Amino acid sequence: MTLARLAARHGVATAYSPSAGVTVPVPDATVVAVLGALGVDAATPEAVAAALAAAERSDRERLLPPTLVRWRGAEPARPPADLPPGTRLRVTTEDGALVTGPDWERLPPGVHAVEAEAPDGRAATATLIVSPTRVPGPGRRAYGLLVQLYSLLSTRSWGMGDLGDLRELVTWAGRTHGAGFVQVNPLHAGVPGAPGDPSPYRPSSRRFPDPVHLRIEAIPEYALVGPERREELDLILAEAADLRERVLGKGAAIDRDAVWEVKRRALELVVGSVEPGPGRRADFHDFLAARGRALEDHATYQALAERHGHHWRTWPEELRAPRTAEAVVRDDPALAARVDFHCRLAWLTDRQLADAAAAAREAGMEVGIVHDLAVGVHPEGSDAWAQQEAFAAGMSVGAPPDAFNSRGQDWGLPPWRPDALAATGYAPYRGLLRELLRHAGALRIDHVMGLFRLWWVPEGHEPTEGTYVRYDAEAMLAVLVLEAHRAGALVIGEDLGTVEPGVREELAARGVFGTSVLWFERDWAGTGLPLPPAEWRAACVATATTHDLPPTAARLAGDHVTLRHRLGLLPGDLERERASDAAETAEWLGLFQRLGLLPEGPGGEEAEIRAVHRFLLDTPARMVGVWLPDAVGDRRPQNLPGTWDEYPNWRLPLADADGQPITLERLAASPRAHALLRELHARTAAQEVSTATSDARVAARDARTAPPGARSD
Repeated sequence: MTLARLAARHGVATAYSPSAGVTVPVPDATVVAVLGALGVDAATPEAVAAALAAAERSDRERLLPPTLVRWRGAEPARPPADLPPGTRLRVTTEDGALVTGPDWERLPPGVHAVEAEAPDGRAATATLIVSPTRVPGPGRRAYGLLVQLYSLLSTRSWGMGDLGDLRELVTWAGRTHGAGFVQVNPLHAGVPGAPGDPSPYRPSSRRFPDPVHLRIEAIPEYALVGPERREELDLILAEAADLRERVLGKGAAIDRDAVWEVKRRALELVVGSVEPGPGRRADFHDFLAARGRALEDHATYQALAERHGHHWRTWPEELRAPRTAEAVVRDDPALAARVDFHCRLAWLTDRQLADAAAAAREAGMEVGIVHDLAVGVHPEGSDAWAQQEAFAAGMSVGAPPDAFNSRGQDWGLPPWRPDALAATGYAPYRGLLRELLRHAGALRIDHVMGLFRLWWVPEGHEPTEGTYVRYDAEAMLAVLVLEAHRAGALVIGEDLGTVEPGVREELAARGVFGTSVLWFERDWAGTGLPLPPAEWRAACVATATTHDLPPTAARLAGDHVTLRHRLGLLPGDLERERASDAAETAEWLGLFQRLGLLPEGPGGEEAEIRAVHRFLLDTPARMVGVWLPDAVGDRRPQNLPGTWDEYPNWRLPLADADGQPITLERLAASPRAHALLRELHARTAAQEVSTATSDARVAARDARTAPPGARSD
């Protein structure tokens, strides 16, 4: 019982509920290990008693918690009510203004510093986060495209989709088809070295983008390469063309490692042989100054990984921490040059991200580019090296056993320590969000439930032997809302799967959109039948599928059942699973027909896919997402959970209904894609007109006529 009390004080669960009415106890060994990762010794009963006594004593003596949250526009902002009478307070705002005393109502939104001094001599400092109450929302309803950028090759790509392709896609989708947004996979920096992990959801750093996405020819210095290096550059271009042909013409999977090898050599040639002009150089220096130590650490890790490999825990002792590594870099000119090179790549990538965002705005997109935030980082990557104190050593994020996976999941991602975040005023989290939101019209957060709690699995344990660790959700949300407001960006939470009660409601209250996937939207508490469109939530992105699910063509035909059976992933009998899947699909198609959304009748794949999206537009969802492969009939999932080498996860190019890779240029000329997107545009525009007319009628009805002679203000 004492261990349970100690665990509760640190947000560590000693039991969890996988389903209603079921409670599963957490092994004591797990609780002890997790507490140890939080710096709390609970190995013996005596240690537990001592730790509990220390925690209670700290609570009694503490004047302020490390981080305070106040919501601007809600209840009046006041200091903590339990401060001793006569405590003197001083707030230094992030702009440097001083506010003394207990009147906090006029504090601006931001991250401020609080100093408190009690009459008994106790003193404390804390971070005060003052946040607006809600994330900004879209001005009008929008539909958009969901795409894995690497999969969208053009005739100019070097073997995988790049930021030049993204710029072309948003321009075409916005100008030709009135799309309001394009959502991409995480563009985070991948772990260096080959063979690399192709998953964009297990990055080296979430703070900085990966230069593998650069369009080399769009770098201004590229055109200035001198004739003495032109032949070398032409040879590199020939290799790039071969990579593109392998994927588009010969059916090869996307080889990210090969693409990076060719791009790295091109970048070394361009950056090494052409000095930026004065204006570009000044821009680079401003970028360095704004990114500060975070970029320096990331570039240092990249340079060290080139020399020693990415397993930083095996590096020479003096290189295993950023501050001691600085001295080594200063004394090694070759290493310092590589650090500068990687800083330049971060700058070049940032500028192409900015160009793509500007193109989306110029194309008239309501939202723009939706960037994606992965749930964590690789344990041997840049962020884990640079921010070691913020991560829980010996722990991995995963998921508990459930009806779909009786063994649970271990994602191999080290979790943030909630105590370390609070102690720094959530600085690592704030810095991460600020970087990601720089060029985002919206930010999608993978596994958004992680703002509330995460399933921690101790190293060497099975996922079934993990437990939940709770985070300060109010602080996590306050930082998110604040940074989204600064950027003028929306926030979309991926809230699929098991969600504890109250989480969706709290997210909605803060303006965070959810994610609703058609096949999962049923009346689970009642009939179990497909949920009628009017009963869907409005604050969400409604879509037919995601990167972890089959494309709609495969779902309608039952191809995904056959694929899972072939790979040994189907738990039941093949025929029984096919029959069950076909029955579910028939229920949806029947609903579409009853609603008049399938006038062509069932049996035609293109018509059924259009009916799916007509249905999505009939829901109140403020954003409707079209999985780009659905526009051309691609049948292959981009990722098949539970597989590794058995399936080419994260390596498939966009393909047509026959499985033939299709370029961005062919996509833009596809009659099938045009038919779907043209209808989506027309229906969205018609609904906007209808909504505007309705709003005008309401405004007229509610108008008040001033009496004759009244003065107009």
